[in-house]
Amino acid sequence: MAQSAMTPKDEMLAELSTEYERIQNRLRENQQLIEQSELEVNRLRERNVAVSSQLRRVEDNFDTIPRADIKTAYSDALDAKARLLTMQGQLEKLKSNQEELRYFQHLLDQLMGMMQGATAERLAPTATGSIAKDPMVEGGHLSTSAVVRIVEAQESERQRLARQIHDGPAQSLTNFILQAEICQRLFDRNPDRAAEELEHLKGAASSTFQKVRDFIFDLRPMMLDDLGLVPTIRRYVEAYQEKTGINTQLNILGDERRLPGHIEVMMFRSIQEVMSNARDNLNAKSVGIVLDMGPESVKATIENDGKTFDPEQALMEDHEENVFGLRTLKERIELVGGSMEVISSEEEFNRFIVTLPGE
Repeated sequence: MAQSAMTPKDEMLAELSTEYERIQNRLRENQQLIEQSELEVNRLRERNVAVSSQLRRVEDNFDTIPRADIKTAYSDALDAKARLLTMQGQLEKLKSNQEELRYFQHLLDQLMGMMQGATAERLAPTATGSIAKDPMVEGGHLSTSAVVRIVEAQESERQRLARQIHDGPAQSLTNFILQAEICQRLFDRNPDRAAEELEHLKGAASSTFQKVRDFIFDLRPMMLDDLGLVPTIRRYVEAYQEKTGINTQLNILGDERRLPGHIEVMMFRSIQEVMSNARDNLNAKSVGIVLDMGPESVKATIENDGKTFDPEQALMEDHEENVFGLRTLKERIELVGGSMEVISSEEEFNRFIVTLPGE
């Protein structure tokens, strides 16, 4: 008996299954790279400790140590820090890729479930008890507008990161190269001046290294994977208040627990984006965050006393106030099944409420 031809739905499911397996393979390969990179980072950290101890000994005996040994010690220190920084950046990139792969795996899983009828086309009861379709789903699959929103959200994030890298680490590394060349030229002609320049270079390197660490934390804090959402938010709030001088209060409600990886990332990103807006665009003097770890959902309420604005206008497509990034943030939250409410009153009061599923 001849086998019946595959329907378009079956063909689509077969293609999705193939893509799902491909992503699973990439997840496994990427995880191996992460583990290897973590071992290398630990090795480089140990080397940095040894090199730093050697550099301290050189500094303690600067007047008696030959110039060649001083030059070697500083070169080793700069090389060790550069290698560690590079490897840490690579590790963060791998972890970021891993989260992105998990996110797309989650989307594919949902899409296959919808096409197989397992989720009833993502029908959900409304507050009145009626059934409403997800606006991001058309005919059992992601709508074209949803795909466009995913791409736009990713590109917007990439553009933001590119600007930050160009204005921060890239510029600092350029300055390092120039300072290193100056030291190299001065070492044989004017050792005292070379020592001064090296001291300046050391201070600049330490300052920039701290800025890069802050940048990496903002980009993708490793403790989010290791410890979870609540400790990471606590650390971020402490650093935010210390750097900005903005009075910041954090209250945690409910039972602290680990959440699915993509939910923890999305909630951290949401709080981070809203707090950055309070600092950069709203000129707030105080910020309050309440993180409610409910049994079925997690909700963050972020308030600030900055200048007010029209939420409807700010969330409109192509409106100039989208410089706040609120529309893009709202779309990203909705892509993982969450919601965001924005309230801005004339009494110098702004409130952002982000709700995400707890599972």
